[in-house]
Amino acid sequence: MPRTIFENIVIQRFENASFFEFCKYTPIRFFEILYIEKGEGSLVINGQNVSYKENQLYIFIPNDLYTFKVETSTTVSAIKFLNNFFSNFSLENHQEEKKEWFKKIETILHSTNRKENLKFQSEIEKNSILSLFTVLCNEYSNKTLKNELILRNTLHSVLQIISRNMSYAPLKLKASKIQNIVNHIHNHIHDSEELSKKNISTVFNVSENYVGQYFKRQMGISLKRYILNHKVKLIETRLKYTDLTISEIAVELGFTDSSHLDKIFSSYTGTTAGNFRINK
Repeated sequence: MPRTIFENIVIQRFENASFFEFCKYTPIRFFEILYIEKGEGSLVINGQNVSYKENQLYIFIPNDLYTFKVETSTTVSAIKFLNNFFSNFSLENHQEEKKEWFKKIETILHSTNRKENLKFQSEIEKNSILSLFTVLCNEYSNKTLKNELILRNTLHSVLQIISRNMSYAPLKLKASKIQNIVNHIHNHIHDSEELSKKNISTVFNVSENYVGQYFKRQMGISLKRYILNHKVKLIETRLKYTDLTISEIAVELGFTDSSHLDKIFSSYTGTTAGNFRINK
């Protein structure tokens, strides 16, 4: 039985529990942010056992599978939301907000450490997440006060904190400079000028004639191909989770037009963008 929700957002909180009904049905048909306040045990995430303890946060996307193996009573909050909650803005003046929301989700979708608990850069950010979760839980559970605008804005803040704490760096990177270059590519994937060899060489103090060799030696793949690989992943994400047209996706990711996007996409995936969307 597929696990589904019928609202754009559902928030649940369980205190000192040893069993969680919300994990019973899989696969997940929604995005989920799981905050474990206290308790110990393990999560089985897509077949992989991951130990958990207090003050940990996990991110799940549609089709992820997970279950709890509780060792000590666990307190956990779960925020589940459909893509419509952050991307279904019908008014013209909401288009930029829609794009910004989805950029936050893209960060999470393509993080290399998504199956691990999120490592916060500081205690301040960890405390901010806890406070925001409290706001979300209180707002959602109080039916007389429940306001979708407050829920959306608070969740937006949560996503912003999560996205800037996500690590893009591949696990086998050995040098901080190459890690920073990879981070730069991901953070500026929508800006072709930022991704040029000239700009990367300037930002990271590497010769323009050498930066391509340096990247390939460190990563085992050319700079151009790495950028295109990542863009193809983002195209797939947008085809799956948004109603953006192929032309709109092409413009946002720096392709000449939809034909250019389709040519690149087909060469990497073996199918057209249109067929991929139909068969997603």
